[in-house]
Amino acid sequence: MSAGAGRWKVAFVTLLVLGVLGAVTWVLLGSRLLVVRTVEVAGTELASRDRVLAAAGVRLGRPMARLGTGGVEARVERLREVESAAVERRWPTTVRITVRERVPVAVFLRAGRYHRIDRHGVTVADGTARSPGLPTLTVAAPGPSDPATLSALRVLTDLPGPLRGQVAAVEATDRADVTLHLAGGPTVRWGPPERAAEKIRLLDALRRTAAGRALRTVDVSAPEVVKTQ
Repeated sequence: MSAGAGRWKVAFVTLLVLGVLGAVTWVLLGSRLLVVRTVEVAGTELASRDRVLAAAGVRLGRPMARLGTGGVEARVERLREVESAAVERRWPTTVRITVRERVPVAVFLRAGRYHRIDRHGVTVADGTARSPGLPTLTVAAPGPSDPATLSALRVLTDLPGPLRGQVAAVEATDRADVTLHLAGGPTVRWGPPERAAEKIRLLDALRRTAAGRALRTVDVSAPEVVKTQ
């Protein structure tokens, strides 16, 4: 093969590759073939689908390849009901938003409204009617930056399901002074959230050995010295 023919072959292959790349780029970014036509939302219960779509801001007709999934996730996660969001492209034309919502673990009353709060101290929802099945939280300043709030919520979430279901109310005056009020008694002075496993075992043993005797108060704040009344 002559040198000239070799150069023509290289030039031809180069043009062919450039043409293919150009066609692919056009299909991805410039044509109407691979654009967003459908936005799916999954995992919502507290937040409505319409609110998630509005927060996501995904424009129909936008090229799929130009969609910034990270930006969509960040916008959806600004909704107070949402703990995290994941966005994926489902080629050729669908975007799917999967939401993991915050889970309320307690409720507190403020200004005539009941606020459901998650384990991080974030208010998930509020309304004039009290939500059944959630213990009442009593702290001076409920919120995600309040140490007493976070301590009380940590105690709640560390409890095993059956025991947590018996908690009618939880209160905290500060980070190290949490008290549980169990439905039907007793009142349990828990103290700080640390050493939860020891305190749970002690409380369970005390209630079993009470043998029908009603315990009014149990103090497991210092597991080495348990007090009951």
